[in-house]
Amino acid sequence: MDIQGILKTLSLSEEAQMFFTLLSIRLGIFLAFSILSLLLGRYSSGIISFVIRRIFVKQGTKISQQFIEPFKQGFQVTGTLILLSLCLYFLREYQAIYQILGFVLSISLVISAALLASRLSRQFILSYGISLIQKLGWNADEFVLILETAVNILIGLSAVLIFANIHNINLFALVAGIGIGGIAIAFAAQRVLEQLIGTIVIYLDRPYLPGEYVRVNFNVQQPDVYGRIESIGLRSTKIRIAARNTLLIVPNSIMATKDIENISRGKKVMVLLYLDFKKVLEEQEKALVEKIVLETTNTLFGIDPGSTKIALLIPKDKPGSRARVSFFILGSNEDSTQLRKRLLELANKKITKQFGEHGIQFEVTEPTIYVDSPIPI
Repeated sequence: MDIQGILKTLSLSEEAQMFFTLLSIRLGIFLAFSILSLLLGRYSSGIISFVIRRIFVKQGTKISQQFIEPFKQGFQVTGTLILLSLCLYFLREYQAIYQILGFVLSISLVISAALLASRLSRQFILSYGISLIQKLGWNADEFVLILETAVNILIGLSAVLIFANIHNINLFALVAGIGIGGIAIAFAAQRVLEQLIGTIVIYLDRPYLPGEYVRVNFNVQQPDVYGRIESIGLRSTKIRIAARNTLLIVPNSIMATKDIENISRGKKVMVLLYLDFKKVLEEQEKALVEKIVLETTNTLFGIDPGSTKIALLIPKDKPGSRARVSFFILGSNEDSTQLRKRLLELANKKITKQFGEHGIQFEVTEPTIYVDSPIPI
């Protein structure tokens, strides 16, 4: 039985039959194009890579490897959502369905695009921003982290504004309403708000996580409290005090205002690299090599002061001299450690340039070795 037969069986008016017939046809077209969008969306990253290689003939492959292939899944999801949003064109006459599906797809698309933009911006900063910042004479280690945060905030605000503009949301009225309501709530429940704000600060800043050991002082007349974070709740943080094994419950509003020493995150990474010289170095050249390496590593923020060690050896398997360089870089988290590893790559280029200016030829025959080493408590 076809659609017309089903509608006649239901004894609907001719106008209603026409409405449901057109709706069924448009829904069928929408579903067909949606399936096609799901299939084509899988090739979004490949299509973008192809276009980039066509536009940028010399640098296209490098750009694709740096900015497309590492985020292949993000491009696929965003591309699929864009195609699905275009498919809504077939349902524009049915406002109820159009608005519901449009809201779901638009918020999904905005979130997906914002996450992709954040990852791309971070990759761009790590690839090109560090060298540019160093040329300007700024401290790249800390400046890059601040720049990443600022870019992410800008992307988030842009996503909110775009979503509000699409759905005609008056942000000024919404913010004003929230502000007036917030004042009333603040007078009624100031203590609760302080604890909630402290919780938000802790979750955003992440000074500690469950399972980590921290040292914090709550009273200047009492010794520091040292213990393990048991849990982080909406109102308080639970700390299992070492030795006594008792549980200390501290409101998050207090924890957010204290100086916290995170013991678990203290770590350093030992860097070990080998420089092979094509000839046996003379005493003057050895002193020059040590001077260049020490000056280069000491200019990098984050290297453990005085940890640089240089040993000049005579390799057994080939003629010439070998320099074994080792030092420690400090990092409180994975992002800062990765950033400093990137800075060391730039330091290698600087060493190569200075050796070349003095006519010293060398090569790095073995890869740089990174060994994680915890800082003793």
